[in-house]
Amino acid sequence: MREFRDYVKEKLKSPEEAVSYLNTALEEYEKDKDTDAFLLALRTVAEVRGGIGELAKKTNLNRQHLYRTLSSKGNPRLDTLEDVLHGLGFRLSIVLLETQTL
Repeated sequence: MREFRDYVKEKLKSPEEAVSYLNTALEEYEKDKDTDAFLLALRTVAEVRGGIGELAKKTNLNRQHLYRTLSSKGNPRLDTLEDVLHGLGFRLSIVLLETQTL
């Protein structure tokens, strides 16, 4: 029987699935402020897309810095987050909040 994590990694090879996964992780962060879960999602996508070493090459960021930044104790700066996302083939985006009617 396949492990769930292996199943997720297989699905994340699709760029569309990876975008959906990261967007869901970010939406969950907006609700609960759980930075660890969002950083875990970024690490998982990075693993699928060649690993932290490959991401370091693409972003010109130090590999150890990336490991620290994407760890559960990480607190990436906006420019680092942008570099990581670009290195993974994605970008930041701003979306209008849905208006709630009373």
